[in-house]
Amino acid sequence: MHVPDGFIDVPVSLATGAVAAGAVAVSLRGARRELDERTAPLAGLVAAFVFAVQMLNFPVAAGTSGHLLGGALAAILVGPYTGVLCISVVLLMQGILFADGGLTALGVNITNMGVVTTVVSYVLFRGLVRVLPRTRRSVTVSSFVAALVSVPAAAFAFTLMYAVGGTTDIPLGRVLSAMVGVHVLIGIGEAAITALTVGAVIAVRPDLVYGARGLTAPLKLRVGGEPADPQLAAPAPAPARSNRGFWAAGLVTALVLAGFVSYYASASPDGLEKVAADQGIDRKTEPHHTGDSPLADYGVKDVSDARLSGGLAGVIGVGATVAVGSGVFWAVRRRRTAQPAETAISGGV
Repeated sequence: MHVPDGFIDVPVSLATGAVAAGAVAVSLRGARRELDERTAPLAGLVAAFVFAVQMLNFPVAAGTSGHLLGGALAAILVGPYTGVLCISVVLLMQGILFADGGLTALGVNITNMGVVTTVVSYVLFRGLVRVLPRTRRSVTVSSFVAALVSVPAAAFAFTLMYAVGGTTDIPLGRVLSAMVGVHVLIGIGEAAITALTVGAVIAVRPDLVYGARGLTAPLKLRVGGEPADPQLAAPAPAPARSNRGFWAAGLVTALVLAGFVSYYASASPDGLEKVAADQGIDRKTEPHHTGDSPLADYGVKDVSDARLSGGLAGVIGVGATVAVGSGVFWAVRRRRTAQPAETAISGGV
């Protein structure tokens, strides 16, 4: 659902750019509360994983494909504020390095794919987790439903943007029915990928899943049918587990998906591209500002072998995304740890 330049007019592009900038600013502050010594190093990995999986277009209908948006997955794994930042980093890398998603439409894409999907999915996810039994399976089921709903929600949001600032005169009802219809199908794929990923991480490291925190109630020790002394019953704190192995496994997975599996992805246009071509939304599409970059269209310039070219581009993209994302989240985490000291100094003065 990467919107190119020319679909949305300048005023709406500027307005959504302001909304996106505000959302990123709020998310930078909110992410300080979500990131800790365990999750901060993993947030960059989540961004890289989303980048890799977005390269795996899957068929959803005749001549149409879909791909992961990732808002629900990121929000559930690392928190909603950090999730917005993850998707923003991915979209920035895609727009600058790979000419995927217009630069003047960056605000549209961050608002649509980053903010709308994250907010809608996480609100729904939290609501479901509260009413369902407090189990890991409930987290997985809730992630499936939240991801499923987030995709047509993003399609609806794009339709609203098009209604206000579309550059072509197409009946709004046709655009809405076409966008929501195909993206409900794409949402099923999104939901499956999200639920499988969340379920896999919970099975291995439930302590790293932001959306699963606090689900397991502490065990209550009873002696002779009576509650034992809480101090005596309290178990010793579990030793901290290293994230290095998990991080390395996640990075290798992302590299394999982007560098190898992506070659077998569907070549059909995605939902937005197909609807735009069928309905005439793309009549005023503008050339991408970085369309002549060495990595444009997810291929390495001057590498003739398609498999090698696409694989190298995917590996470079994963590397760039994990580097930029890790740098951003390291800075956010460092800012969080610096705040208490600053508060103490100002309080002492």
